[in-house]
Amino acid sequence: MRRLLPTLALSGFLLAGLPATISLADSLPGFTLFSGVKGENQLPFRLDYGGTPDGWDRYRLKITRKKLSTAVEHFIIQYPNYYNGSFDTKNIELRVKDKKVPLSQSAPVKWDKENHVIEIYPQDPVPAGSNVDIVLSNVKNPATGGVYYFNCSTQSPGDVQLSRYIGTWIISISH
Repeated sequence: MRRLLPTLALSGFLLAGLPATISLADSLPGFTLFSGVKGENQLPFRLDYGGTPDGWDRYRLKITRKKLSTAVEHFIIQYPNYYNGSFDTKNIELRVKDKKVPLSQSAPVKWDKENHVIEIYPQDPVPAGSNVDIVLSNVKNPATGGVYYFNCSTQSPGDVQLSRYIGTWIISISH
């Protein structure tokens, strides 16, 4: 009986922690096989509300500091034409080193629905080597599940703006 009680207690503890682990697994990118995107080009992200079809969500799209070798004047997110979700451009934040940075007052966020592009303009250029989070709040997920490649490019400040591919967020919307 002495050996049975600790074993039951440990088993109950492990099982109680399992649902939390499962719910976290729905909101983070997992291991992706055969995506067509090289591992070094896959960017980390988090879906705060699980990525359910036709549901509301918050996308936290991350760019690590090693990806930003130059300063950034604006961010360009291109998504596929079969993504039929919607974005609330008034609820898009840019966070640099875990701090919210002000966006340009003249054109903070442009959403070109026809060309499937979101452009984000910070008030001041983001320094090279910064950790960046692009937070898209009040996102309406597509009605049907699927895998969606969101490609990120940046443009550097200066007279000759150079566009640079940063990487791809492989976002899965599923039941």
